[in-house]
Amino acid sequence: MVQSPVRTQESDSIGLALPQPSSIVERARSPISATPFVDSALESALANAGSGWVGLKLPASRLFGTDGIRGRAGELLTAPLALQIGFWAGHILRSQAASTAPIVIGQDSRHSGNMLAMALASGLNAAGLDVWNLGLCPTPAVAHLTSTSGAIGGVMISASHNPPEDNGIKFFGASGSKLSLVLQEQIEAALRGIGTIKGTDGTSYGQHYYRSELLNDYLTSIQQPLQANAAAQPLQGLRIVLDLAWGAAVHLAPEAFRALGATVICLHDQPDGDRINVNCGSTHLAALQAAVQENQAEIGFAFDGDADRVLAVDARGRVVDGDYILYLWGQMLRQAQQLPKDTIVATVMSNLGFERAWEKQGGKLIRAAVGDQYVHAEMVQHGYALGGEQSGHILCSHYSVSGDGLLTALHLAMLVQQSGGSLAALMDQSFQTYPQRLQNVRVEDRDRRLHWQNCDPLQQAIAQAETAMGDQGRILVRASGTEPVIRVMVEAATHELVNHWTGTLVSVVRQHLV
Repeated sequence: MVQSPVRTQESDSIGLALPQPSSIVERARSPISATPFVDSALESALANAGSGWVGLKLPASRLFGTDGIRGRAGELLTAPLALQIGFWAGHILRSQAASTAPIVIGQDSRHSGNMLAMALASGLNAAGLDVWNLGLCPTPAVAHLTSTSGAIGGVMISASHNPPEDNGIKFFGASGSKLSLVLQEQIEAALRGIGTIKGTDGTSYGQHYYRSELLNDYLTSIQQPLQANAAAQPLQGLRIVLDLAWGAAVHLAPEAFRALGATVICLHDQPDGDRINVNCGSTHLAALQAAVQENQAEIGFAFDGDADRVLAVDARGRVVDGDYILYLWGQMLRQAQQLPKDTIVATVMSNLGFERAWEKQGGKLIRAAVGDQYVHAEMVQHGYALGGEQSGHILCSHYSVSGDGLLTALHLAMLVQQSGGSLAALMDQSFQTYPQRLQNVRVEDRDRRLHWQNCDPLQQAIAQAETAMGDQGRILVRASGTEPVIRVMVEAATHELVNHWTGTLVSVVRQHLV
């Protein structure tokens, strides 16, 4: 059994004393608050240089961000840390469940994925839980199979759209939704030695099983809603290019589209941990744009490394981002009377052109904080069915429990097919975006980055820009929850205004925060 390492000041060795029952207290918080709740004891530990169990290199700031734990593999994310995360998460998840059940694990193609998955699985096994390992698969496959298999929870090893050297650990609850922030806080508190949690009795160990065959169930779940009968090929005749980013969807995405009758041309279609997301995928669309036009395809799709998001390209090379996908899918659902309250949930990043076009049709757009968990919380709280982010992370509660790039791509392709086979024509009939520019400024100092609101020169510059633009534009400055950057977004009626105020604000950030 893996037992709690004892913290000492005089030795680097790890003791084997059994942890005692936990005194960690759960507290409630708003499901859509932009600032996660931090227990007072955890807050004290964070202020104390991120102290934790001996052998663990923990940062002085919180481990869990807006999308799980993410950082450089081998530096923040090590095998010892993953082992302890699995051990403590296993106990906490068991304490929340009515009965013991397995944990579902998946990973993308990063080279560090096997190391982290095996260490995490060992910790979960030590906590008495069986592990069902799916291997290489999209994040939404883990979410779906967790929700349908009776599992106690799920874990995805991925850093999504981040570069190859990064990795991440993302937890799901038994429902397939992301693990609650309260439970994330409990896992982190245990890692930092705040309170203790009762361990196993020393004789209860879980087992590790490879269950890649379960991915067939996931494929069936995203294909069946599009088929009128078992033999149907509703995408017959549609020519599609897929940029698979050397990542998690390299096997499943082509299979899904071909099974529905599409002619598929693939880019970056092997699992490659050295090249995942590098100049390809949803963050680099040039290769897809060129391939769509060279192959005279009707549509192209680009996934990120773990395939929970997707962007599209039409036959003329125009980018179809999450705002356009929400608009087009929302129209279809509204016409079918399947869009509750005619409402779409977007984020503060969504374009004003999208909002005004949707409102002109009689619809309503709700803006949540950036992060799919905030979109999801708004949807659950008010019964909305469609929401997502401009980055291509789309949630539709009719078909999935989480954002799913592959599912979204299939439905957009079906919409294009039903409209006559031209995404370009649908784009022509949609809306014009306001000029928008997003620029990232790398700020390594986490404290400065997360507390940028305390920078008076930046606040003054923002106020000046907002006054100057009036109702002709808007500004959004925020610290990324997944990368060490501050994002500066300016949207305005003209490119001149956008470029001027973006340049001004970025200059102030660099001068006072970098």
